[in-house]
Amino acid sequence: MKIKFLSLGSGSSGNCYYLGTDKYGILIDAGIGIRSIKKILKEHDIMLDSIKAVFITHDHADHIKAVGHLGEKINIPIYATAKIHQGINKSYCVTEKLSTSVRYLEKETPMQLHDFTIESFEVPHDGSDNVGYCIEIDGRIFAFLTDLGEITPLAAQYICKAHYLIIEANYDVEMLRMGSYPAHLKARIMGANGHMSNADTANFLADNYNENLRYIWLCHLSKDNNHPELAYKTVEWALKTKGIYTGKEVQLFTLKRSIPSEMFIFGE
Repeated sequence: MKIKFLSLGSGSSGNCYYLGTDKYGILIDAGIGIRSIKKILKEHDIMLDSIKAVFITHDHADHIKAVGHLGEKINIPIYATAKIHQGINKSYCVTEKLSTSVRYLEKETPMQLHDFTIESFEVPHDGSDNVGYCIEIDGRIFAFLTDLGEITPLAAQYICKAHYLIIEANYDVEMLRMGSYPAHLKARIMGANGHMSNADTANFLADNYNENLRYIWLCHLSKDNNHPELAYKTVEWALKTKGIYTGKEVQLFTLKRSIPSEMFIFGE
């Protein structure tokens, strides 16, 4: 079975990821405009009627912008915890409130959707409720952790199961400290319910690498407090210090904020 992964957008201006097969797929978050979603999917010959569900990580605007259109106008089921759904329908950015498309998830309770086994789990962030996703298809495990202030023991369990890992590397500590953000925003970003720094992500991956991990995509990079090359080099160096070489033991990529990634295709 061929499995396809595509980042449509990754960052505070909008997050959306596609995971699918030749026949159907799902979206993780829908925080970019509906026109962009349609355009990018069409460019990759993915029809909207092949999208079987959208799974939401939390209710911040950059993750839910298009859920109303996808759910209520295109009739795609929107999966999230009850608290996330409450937050979505209170959000200023969702003009089409969810009703018929609402589907509820319980954390750490796997569900089956066609060939996908999907499990949500708690991550520390400052939305109404916050989850990562562990998705298994044809024996391959993808873990999505897009926004989190720290890697908890629970989050670590799911990361360490993954063959394919999408994980946040939001900021460089010195760039954030020396930058123009007000003190309260810097504190929020660096807090336990904020975002992961390049160094935090790099050190965890280096200390917890196992041979099952084949691909790492660094996501949700800050526009003002990070650079793709810096995030990449920070993780690459941390892995190298443990004898793990990118391009050999593991493949490493950074996902761009407003430009889609290439389509990654795995297996036959």
